[in-house]
Amino acid sequence: MITIYDIAKRAGVSTATVSKVLNGRKDVSPKTVQKVKQITEELGYHPSANARGLATKKTKSIGVFFQDHLNTGFRHTFLQDILASFKDVVGSEGYDLVFFANNQPDNGLESFEARARQRNVDGVLLLGVPRTDPDLLDLAQSRIPCMSIDLDLLGPTAGYLTSDNIGGAIKAIDHLVEMGHRDIAYISEFLGTKPGHDRLIGYQTALQNHGIPIRSEWIESGNFTEESGHLATIKLLEKKERPTAIFCAGDMMAIGAMNALKEHRIKVGKDISIIGFDDISLLKYVTPRLTTIRQQKDIMGEKAADELLKLINNPNYFPSTFTIETELVVRETVSQIKVQEKLN
Repeated sequence: MITIYDIAKRAGVSTATVSKVLNGRKDVSPKTVQKVKQITEELGYHPSANARGLATKKTKSIGVFFQDHLNTGFRHTFLQDILASFKDVVGSEGYDLVFFANNQPDNGLESFEARARQRNVDGVLLLGVPRTDPDLLDLAQSRIPCMSIDLDLLGPTAGYLTSDNIGGAIKAIDHLVEMGHRDIAYISEFLGTKPGHDRLIGYQTALQNHGIPIRSEWIESGNFTEESGHLATIKLLEKKERPTAIFCAGDMMAIGAMNALKEHRIKVGKDISIIGFDDISLLKYVTPRLTTIRQQKDIMGEKAADELLKLINNPNYFPSTFTIETELVVRETVSQIKVQEKLN
């Protein structure tokens, strides 16, 4: 097997010089760089990632914990879109992604920190991880460079990024109120995730801003799945009084809510209005077209990548938190009504 010692002997330089050339160091003369590269090609040498890692103390790999609490993995459309833009940025800098499985055998290496150290990754990205996970604190204090999405994880080398979930929820309620709605229900997960909690705060804040009472019987729990949105809507329809509009904290729950209304022969956007949150790509197949709050998924992925690379490459870089603006997307599921109009 060809090694850098063979290249160094043939080029008449030290192994340290060969290592510098292979790792792109600038303190080697152009003539020597050309000579070493030519010999490397002639000998068919390919540096191993492990050897390069020993020289640079970096593996050029980033660990991704894609551990959403529903175990939907790569089928999760919102997280897919963020990952795509994240991959493009870190890939352009020569980094590979190492994906950690959601379920790990009982081998004593189940924590985020232990698994990241076992794989010797340079940094970690967390997507969809519940904030209640007991191992998060150790990871935040581990000094492994970390960036998380929609998870308020902070530490010496850990920052996070999130959409403006409170502001986005306020936009959703403001739109419904502008369209004449005052009887507005809410479906979401409340405490396990930062988005669910923040969107509840936004829902309550917006109602208060408009002088609309918060009715606890119109707040139903869902876990961001289509099934949970369907079930929560059935419960709302069984109430003595029905809302004229439903704000779902996720588009998949909104799709489930729409299906529940259709099953009860209630016209979506006519009899009861629906508004979602995320603007997932799946919506192009949904009718009527869902009014929703758009998250800027490309920007979220790119920003998370930029910040994680700074944490990896600059030990003095201080981690930050970032909030990305959201946008109201008006389509067909919210209709104008008069205040007195209500489906009973």
